[in-house]
Amino acid sequence: MSVIITPVRPADRPEWEALFRAYAAFYKTDAQAAEPQVWDWIQSDAEPYWADIARDETGRALGLVQYSLMHRSLSGGMVVYLSDLFTLPAARGHGVGRALIDHVRAFARARGYGSVRWLTAETNTTARALYDSYAPASGFILYTVTP
Repeated sequence: MSVIITPVRPADRPEWEALFRAYAAFYKTDAQAAEPQVWDWIQSDAEPYWADIARDETGRALGLVQYSLMHRSLSGGMVVYLSDLFTLPAARGHGVGRALIDHVRAFARARGYGSVRWLTAETNTTARALYDSYAPASGFILYTVTP
């Protein structure tokens, strides 16, 4: 399958919303209240936040990746944080997820960032098989608390 990756543009909002909502549903959450803020980040030139859509040769949207910059205090530098990666179920196993990850890696490499990082659920075995082909899991455990 041929995959074409392009930045999310204003005209892509309906496709972006559909992919973003499907991503949220995969993680059993409703992110519709966050959509206006996330959309503003994507469209802002001042925010270090990007979103790209993977399409097949016909232009059909297959997947979404969103990423930003993250400070790394122990290195004194910045890394790219891949915050959201989603492919339509029918596109899984056809190289779409790998193409999106490699796209973000190329973005980081071109700008001199030392790494790309991301998280996933322990139970996301399909995605973890792909991620493990890049590097072993880091061993870190994520904690989330209310302020």
